[in-house]
Amino acid sequence: MSQLLRHPAVLFVLLLVLLASATAVGSRVLRRIRPIADDHREDFTIVQGATLTLLALLIGFTLSMAVGRYDQRKNLEEEEANAIGTEYLRADLMDAEGGDKARTLLARYLEQRIRYYRAHGGQGLEAIGTATAQLEDEMWKVVRDAARKTPTPITALAVSGMNDVINAQGYAEAAWRNRIPVAAWGLMIAIAVFSSVMQGYGARTARARLGLLLIMPLTVALSLALIADIDSPRGGLIRVAPQNLLSLQDSLKAP
Repeated sequence: MSQLLRHPAVLFVLLLVLLASATAVGSRVLRRIRPIADDHREDFTIVQGATLTLLALLIGFTLSMAVGRYDQRKNLEEEEANAIGTEYLRADLMDAEGGDKARTLLARYLEQRIRYYRAHGGQGLEAIGTATAQLEDEMWKVVRDAARKTPTPITALAVSGMNDVINAQGYAEAAWRNRIPVAAWGLMIAIAVFSSVMQGYGARTARARLGLLLIMPLTVALSLALIADIDSPRGGLIRVAPQNLLSLQDSLKAP
C-alpha cells in the first residue's frame, strides 16, 4: 500500500476502476437482489447523505494534513539554505586554512542537498545519503579542530553554525519521511467504496445513465490522487523544489 501511494497516477487509475466497479455492483446487483421500497427511500437517502458527508470530511481533513506536510517541507528547505549560507559566512571567523576547508566542504555539501531534493522516485538516495553523512563528518572535524586550536567565543559561532547546518538536514529529512498513515488511507478508501455502492444502489432506475453514476467515483478518485500527490515528496507532480538552495548556490558562485 505504501508503495502504491508513491505513484499517484497509478493510484488514480486503480481507485477509478475500484469505485466504478463498486457503483456497478450497487446498481446492477444489489438493486435486483433487494430493491429499495418507496417507503424506505427517505431513510436510505438520510443514510446515504450521512455517509457521503463523512467521506467528504475525511477527504478534507486528509487534504489539510497533506498540505501542512508540504508546507513544512518547503519551510525546512528554506531554513536549511539559511543555515548553510550563514555558516559559509562564519567560516571567516576561523583561521585561513580552516575557513577555506569549511567553505569548500559546504559548497560540496550544498550540491548534495540539491541532489537530494531533485532525486525522483528515490533514485540514488542511498549514494546521496552516504556522501552527505561523510561531508557532515568532515565539516564537523574542521570546526572541532578550529575550536580546539582557538577556543574563543568567536570560533564558537562557527561551531554553532555548523551544528545548525547538520540539524537542519536532519529536520528536513524527517519531514520528508512524515507521511499520512496508511491506516487513514485504508479508512478513506473503505468508506469511498461503501459510498460508491450506495450511490449505485440508490439509483431510481436500472437504466440510470452511466455518466451520472461515474461522477462520484471519478471525483473521489481525483481527490484521493491529489492528496497522494501532495503527500508524496518524490513520486508525484507536486514537489518541493530547492529554490532557496539553488539561489544560495548561485550566490556562492558569483564573484
